[in-house]
Amino acid sequence: MTAKSLLPLYTDGPDREFRDRLEILTALMGAPSFDSVFREVIIRIPRGHRVYQWHCVVDRCERVRHAGVDLCSAHFQEWGAVRESGTTRAQFLTAAEPLPRAEYDREGSCLICPGRPTSPRTDLRLCRRHYGSWKYSVSLREASVDFDRWVADQEPCEGYGDCRVVVCPGLAESPLGLCRWHRHRYKRDGRPGGAALPPSWWHRYESRGLPVDVSCADQNAFRSWCARVDPAPRPGQVNLRGLRPLLRAEIQWTLFAHTQQERHSRWNLDWIQKLVNLARERDAGSLTDLDLDAFPRFHSAIVKKMLHYLRLVYFTPQQAREAGFIETDHFGIRFPNRASHIDLTCISQRWLRDLLWDYATGLIRSPRRPRTAAPIDGIRRACTGLSAFLEVDAVGGGHDPAALRVEHMHRFIADQRHREQNNLPSLVMKGLEGKPSTVTQVTRTDVFNGVRKLLRDALENGTAEQLMLDREFIVAMPYAGNETLRARRPFPDDVARALADDANLTRLAQVHDPDDLGIREVWETIVLTGRRVNEVLKVRWDCIGRYGGLAMFWHDQSKVGNYDVAIRIPDRLYDLLAERQRKTLDRFVARHGRPPTSGQRAKLALFPSTMRNPEGATALSYTWFNRTFRGWVDELDLGQLVPHQARHTLATNLLRAGATLTHIRRYLGQVSDRMAEHYVHLTSSDLENVLQHVWVAGPGTAQPGELLAGENTPLTRQQAQALAIDLSRRSTPAEGGFCTFQPVVDGGACPWNLDCHNCDKFVLSGADLLYWRRKREQCLLTELTHEYSQVNWGVC
Repeated sequence: MTAKSLLPLYTDGPDREFRDRLEILTALMGAPSFDSVFREVIIRIPRGHRVYQWHCVVDRCERVRHAGVDLCSAHFQEWGAVRESGTTRAQFLTAAEPLPRAEYDREGSCLICPGRPTSPRTDLRLCRRHYGSWKYSVSLREASVDFDRWVADQEPCEGYGDCRVVVCPGLAESPLGLCRWHRHRYKRDGRPGGAALPPSWWHRYESRGLPVDVSCADQNAFRSWCARVDPAPRPGQVNLRGLRPLLRAEIQWTLFAHTQQERHSRWNLDWIQKLVNLARERDAGSLTDLDLDAFPRFHSAIVKKMLHYLRLVYFTPQQAREAGFIETDHFGIRFPNRASHIDLTCISQRWLRDLLWDYATGLIRSPRRPRTAAPIDGIRRACTGLSAFLEVDAVGGGHDPAALRVEHMHRFIADQRHREQNNLPSLVMKGLEGKPSTVTQVTRTDVFNGVRKLLRDALENGTAEQLMLDREFIVAMPYAGNETLRARRPFPDDVARALADDANLTRLAQVHDPDDLGIREVWETIVLTGRRVNEVLKVRWDCIGRYGGLAMFWHDQSKVGNYDVAIRIPDRLYDLLAERQRKTLDRFVARHGRPPTSGQRAKLALFPSTMRNPEGATALSYTWFNRTFRGWVDELDLGQLVPHQARHTLATNLLRAGATLTHIRRYLGQVSDRMAEHYVHLTSSDLENVLQHVWVAGPGTAQPGELLAGENTPLTRQQAQALAIDLSRRSTPAEGGFCTFQPVVDGGACPWNLDCHNCDKFVLSGADLLYWRRKREQCLLTELTHEYSQVNWGVC
């Protein structure tokens, strides 16, 4: 696979295209906002860079990282020795001592001879000759020698020039013309060309001031090796020498663009240098010339991301339409958990692809744009299915819209229904494993509604008329309806017990969450608080606290616009989340070698994702939680369950405990009582207990609200029928209940002037009880409002 498949090129004027793109990148890199670090041919990343980190993660350690890990070689060995003892990584990094730079890492020019490199054996910044002279002076006098005075007395020696390797910026360390690293590399490569110094060249020639004669059996072979060999690896450095101008500018721009991303993947500098070396070896003119199949996995992933950054600057939205893709970043939009690039090239008919591009970008630009990419993905799948069918069924592959007739749409409809009825695979759509997906009622409905919506929109805005698309072809697509949405059931008692069993919860954490990301804490919080899954997943690190001794849980109910809402939680859940706070903080220390600052702690997620999340500000996704939860439920063999049923279970239990719909709506964060009713599930026996078999004493009795018959004094069916018949004979309806005073029942006047509320002969049914409870709440709310206004009035 080549990079050209990811970055479409213009078909006309390729030379002009390269010049135009180089001019675009040059102009962008000349802007004041562009980091000047990336303008150089040899990019030197400063220590402590936010994105391109190359130093040891131990605080104040000056050594470079080792072999792709975030520790230097010394600390890596120490960590390997202590990790078996049970020491956590955070504890190790906190106690580790920083180390100075290693001797081999010290490079530069000599203090006395600017044209000669420093010796690797000392930190005095002296070349090999002056370092030997300094050691001789110290040993000869056998006393302390003032180093600064000694340096001032020395005579500089003539250097050997720059390293003869084309891409190397280092100084040659000998008359051979190679730096220290390339001298070893030349020996390892078998000395191509046979370039060599005479034996004892220092004592025989240079110490006497004589020129050194370098022998070389094949000058061309030696020069060829110097031209193609890679540069020496240097910590914090990316060498772009030897690259073609456009390729060098593309890498400079994409390295900078990567630093502007809030969530960025890890790009090690040695990976970048290896990528540059491979591109230089292939003499590529642009990133689009690279064959990604020949690259290692890490490097091909980096190239793909670089191409995305380049698409945003190489293509305008209109040019993206011509090329057959959508970049949501062009419109300042990035859908959750989705990349910016949406490929439309799978739709072969240009007219259909343009219709989809215009419709999708219209949705993105609209004031009420979709919250996710699901509507765009759905209509894209529908157009892909129609395109594949027209390619094999219509004349000319359906590329001429004027040639399409109603019979083509009828055959497409029949084909989709036939595939649905016989469980046949789709023409083009594939599942996660790469196998063709089966057409089901849901997918067929999505295809019909998607095609109908797109073509009807083209008919209304006049595009169909411009394309000369037959109107009958458009209106032939029927409305497939919507899948009936049913309210989730609460968990049955046996299922609820299994999902709350401590042994099962332990297995959920140990087997299904081996990285200890916190799925058990998330699930227990959902069960105990009834919050939505995303409301729990997205909480910040400081989501719990004690206020007046009460444990509180702070979260955002973004679905209904309630932010920073607090509810009381049990102490057990508080302790569970406090332990998760400690683990999350330890993970941050283990990654950065230090605790987070106050600003970082405020943005830190309690359940941070491990993907492209160095600061820990992004929480785990719903997809991750749902996949893990489903695997756990399948293992327990409990049937088809979803986490949201825990919310329904809690709502039902609240109602059975005496809570009203208003209380449930406020606690669960619903916008209306009607919405809360979807979360309340009552059996017929519950309704009978609440509305029929519950009889309580009236307000005027000695014990108002006392159960006369109900759950505490259960009735048989025969007793209930007898009670109903007896009540109809011995009572008469009154306001909000029944009067059992026999003279009144027989038709006489009430001796208490109809004061039923204070009469001990007055009884209530379950429905009446609910009525009086609401009246009491209304009166209480009125009194509280009156008192509050009086207090405020007094303050004013």
